[in-house]
Amino acid sequence: MGKGKKGEEEEEEIMEGIASIALLPSGSISGHFIKLPESCCYGLHGTELDCERECSRGEDYRLIKLSIIDYVSKREQTVVVECRGHDAARFQNIDHAHGWEADVVGVVEQKHGKQKVSVSFECETLKAEDAAEEHIRKYMPNVAGLDAVVNVGPMKISGLNFEADANQEETEDAT
Repeated sequence: MGKGKKGEEEEEEIMEGIASIALLPSGSISGHFIKLPESCCYGLHGTELDCERECSRGEDYRLIKLSIIDYVSKREQTVVVECRGHDAARFQNIDHAHGWEADVVGVVEQKHGKQKVSVSFECETLKAEDAAEEHIRKYMPNVAGLDAVVNVGPMKISGLNFEADANQEETEDAT
């Protein structure tokens, strides 16, 4: 009885913490999420999806294919999020993907089909120029010198389950 209930609670876990994200001029993002209070660190990497914007969206609206990396298990999960804001970004899940090209709708539905990963982020501190470069050299040296701006702020992630992802891969490998 306790075992099944615990498994359900783990699927519903909401991880809260602070994210530090470098927004690169190319539209890609790189950074990390620190889950509090445990101080567990997860990698964040995102690429902007090349697609036509629905006419009702503002010019600062774009879709990001965001990978969340668990450094301990060396596994990652990917979710498509909408990003608003130019330098001071806000991420959230896409409520509906209709109005986009079929390939984008397919990516969104494929990733959200069985397991719904939910991500929200809002920039509280924006660092640019020298402040951004100093932050990047200290915390993200792999993107130093790329003229990025840095967003720091609260992030929430729910529905993340690297173990379920690993079990699915093993099942697919066996077939």
